[in-house]
Amino acid sequence: MPNHQIVTPAEHADLRVHVGAGAALGDAVMACIAVPAEFRRLAVDYPILFRQDEESGAFSALALFGFEPGENLFLDGNDWDAVNRPLAMVVQPFLVGRSRDGDGPGQVHIDMDHPRVSHSGEGMRLFEPSGVATPYLEQIADLLGALDGSHRASGDFYAALSRYDLLEPFSMDVTLDNGAMHRLVGYHLIAEERLAALEPGVLSELHAAGHLLPIYMAVASVGNLTRLVRRKNKRGDG
Repeated sequence: MPNHQIVTPAEHADLRVHVGAGAALGDAVMACIAVPAEFRRLAVDYPILFRQDEESGAFSALALFGFEPGENLFLDGNDWDAVNRPLAMVVQPFLVGRSRDGDGPGQVHIDMDHPRVSHSGEGMRLFEPSGVATPYLEQIADLLGALDGSHRASGDFYAALSRYDLLEPFSMDVTLDNGAMHRLVGYHLIAEERLAALEPGVLSELHAAGHLLPIYMAVASVGNLTRLVRRKNKRGDG
């Protein structure tokens, strides 16, 4: 069972959270969920791919960090070698919670089993001695709100992609300098030919809805696949 708790000064007055980077802190992952509102930031560093849930058929976006499970090629010891990180990584070990009836504003919850939860007395405090939230916790609350709002708004984005058939299956064979091979399968990309063939009225509709920018950012991000292969080659571990 997940050990998620509502963050309160009564329960977490002395709790601290590790905010650095590192495999031991949960950063050794191949990919992370991304929301359309952050595509512009993430396209600077990462390939943005799409994946379809087999049961629901719903799509989501992923920022790709590596080519195999547990591989994060942006992680260099205790450093994350990129300009930006996806919000879903930045907010860990926190998450948005809801009341039992699902109504009302989101609540700041924490996963007490996450490796970022400090048991050594080191890390960022959540509350001042007076019980007031620290600037760190206030920032986390703001980021969680932004992530939650963007996630809820993304339904319209994916509906538009579906309406105009703008996603197509994608696979990629990666052959490294040392001869090792990796294959990316099960992903989708923006269908560039169908995007280019859209009528001006459709493009205007997508632009007015705020969908056109993240679409083009996802297209631009695909160039980062080549850079990711270079990172893999520099590691030299196949």
